[in-house]
Amino acid sequence: MSASGIGMSASQTLVPGWMEIVESAVHDEARQRAQEEALEALVDQYATTLYRVAFSVLRNQSDAEDAVQEAFLRVLRHRETFGEIRDHRVWLIRIVWNIVLDRKRRAKTRPETDDIAELARVLPASGLTAEQRAAAAQHHARVMDCIEKLPAREREVMVLSAFEELSSVEIAAVLDVTESSVRSRLFRARNLLAELLQHTRSIR
Repeated sequence: MSASGIGMSASQTLVPGWMEIVESAVHDEARQRAQEEALEALVDQYATTLYRVAFSVLRNQSDAEDAVQEAFLRVLRHRETFGEIRDHRVWLIRIVWNIVLDRKRRAKTRPETDDIAELARVLPASGLTAEQRAAAAQHHARVMDCIEKLPAREREVMVLSAFEELSSVEIAAVLDVTESSVRSRLFRARNLLAELLQHTRSIR
């Protein structure tokens, strides 16, 4: 067999295998891009909820926005497990919750704020006039101040229950505790909060 014949035979052997590698790489890139777009759409869907969680804990607009962005980056890093997640809303809240608690433990770089306009932005707005939203935001600020005075465990469940409207089962999933523990913490938190709010009203 001539040298050219050998070369042609080798080319015929290599090219199909090379094409398979290229096609596989293109398929993997397309699949990864589709995953990222799906996750980005998911984060966008719950962006307001995630921001509200972050702001309720950090009480600072810039820090809350940074926390949501960090949550998105973490979601991208764990995109391979996306298909195993049953409740995407709770999964995302748990991610941002862990981020904001970690930031809260660290030294504060920005002061907390009770900007009424910002509080109004993160509150549910359905059926409320501008004046009602402002009043609701002022009440929200007072409630948040009182919640900040609760013990840590009671404060956590109260934030997730009152502001994020999570069920006991969902709160248990976010905090990685039992549902009965959540219920007992909520019971104590509500009693303590009622006392604090009553005290606040009495001194106004």
